[in-house]
Amino acid sequence: MLASIVIRTYNEERYLDELLTAINKQNNTIVECEVVIIDSGSTDRTLQIAKAHKCRITHIKKSDFTFGRSLNKGCEFAKGDFLVFVSGHCIPASDDWLDELCKPLVDKTVSYTYGKQVGRDTTKYSEDRHFEKWFPDYSKLPQEGFFCNNANAAISREAWELFQFNEELTGLEDMYLAKLLVEAGRKVGYVATAPVYHIHDETWKQVRIRYEREAYALQRIMPEVHFSFSDFVRYFVSGVLADTASSIRDKVFLKKMGEIIAFRFFHYWGTYKGNHEHRKLSTKMKKQYFYPLDIERETKYE
Repeated sequence: MLASIVIRTYNEERYLDELLTAINKQNNTIVECEVVIIDSGSTDRTLQIAKAHKCRITHIKKSDFTFGRSLNKGCEFAKGDFLVFVSGHCIPASDDWLDELCKPLVDKTVSYTYGKQVGRDTTKYSEDRHFEKWFPDYSKLPQEGFFCNNANAAISREAWELFQFNEELTGLEDMYLAKLLVEAGRKVGYVATAPVYHIHDETWKQVRIRYEREAYALQRIMPEVHFSFSDFVRYFVSGVLADTASSIRDKVFLKKMGEIIAFRFFHYWGTYKGNHEHRKLSTKMKKQYFYPLDIERETKYE
């Protein structure tokens, strides 16, 4: 059976060669593999790197780009029975990553999987703590709820074809599709044994915009969720205190304290703004996303 690894790219030269090299080193025995690049107008060496690794390449105009539309075009172009998604700034952290991510699809335990994410290089301390919370060391096959993250995920072609990705959302198209699948009786699963390094190298403004955009999209998925100014204050303070305690245990308090305060401020300020501003976002604000939402109570799996 063929797995098509679909990678959205726009000026991803920094990590793309390492990503494609790691894919080529996979010890996959359950599925065969092809790599599909869906590019939205890269001006750096992204396409040269992709061609050197013999990827199949298709394009979407920058003016036509949305997260969902880009993935749908990539999936249509792909030939695989399974559609695997990995961000251009993620690196498989295991030589069995592809097989592990696809195995629950092959045996039909679930229709949609997502794998573990860990930080590396420029990942900020507080985001590392997010990864630890939302991507634990134990799998959930199947899981409760519809949380999913396409930075490291796979879906059967048959399940994708049922609804495809919403092309209007400003992010969270993975959660929206997962919600539709769950409502239709399908299952989503988390695979701890399919890890990637997720490398976010963002300015503070980019952190704010990421969370703002995703909170804006969440209104479409979960309109009952409201995030007030008092929520901003409460979660900012509690987030800083929790991360501070962790940084003291890790003996990096003095080195990371300023970063912790900045990250939590822009994280929750962006969430507050996105939850309250009903407006049409500009194309340049549509960047690759990562949404921090813990749908399930982890105590159920301890």
